[in-house]
Amino acid sequence: MDLIIKLITFNEVTADLQSQLTELYKELNAEITQLDLASALSDYNTTDVVVCLDKEKLVGIAMMAKYKVVSGHKGMIEDVVVSSQYRGQGIGRKLMKKLLEHAKQEKLSTVLLFSGHHRTAAISLYKSLGFKLKESGLYIKPIL
Repeated sequence: MDLIIKLITFNEVTADLQSQLTELYKELNAEITQLDLASALSDYNTTDVVVCLDKEKLVGIAMMAKYKVVSGHKGMIEDVVVSSQYRGQGIGRKLMKKLLEHAKQEKLSTVLLFSGHHRTAAISLYKSLGFKLKESGLYIKPIL
């Protein structure tokens, strides 16, 4: 299997890649209303996207939104998903490592992520990569 893990740019987004992403995200949450990938990548270089491809087939993806505030230049990892047919092969780890390497190159001070308590495999991965549970409350207010 020739898997490729790479950071992609706006210019690499095709209709086929978008279609595959739409299908892959159904494995994460079928009820998510998705923005298109080109839109996520087009604004001010604030989103990094790492994909895993098996030839031309999208089998995994991870994203990091970057932002600056007084407390530092930070990243928020979002939407990490690996196709159920490819799980258990270390793809999630490779996607995360690629994002974290890029965060270091971009000189981010902190990288954050949220994960549901029921996602035990994902939580084990995140802990093995050095993430620690922060004692805080997450509050959410839907706007739309």
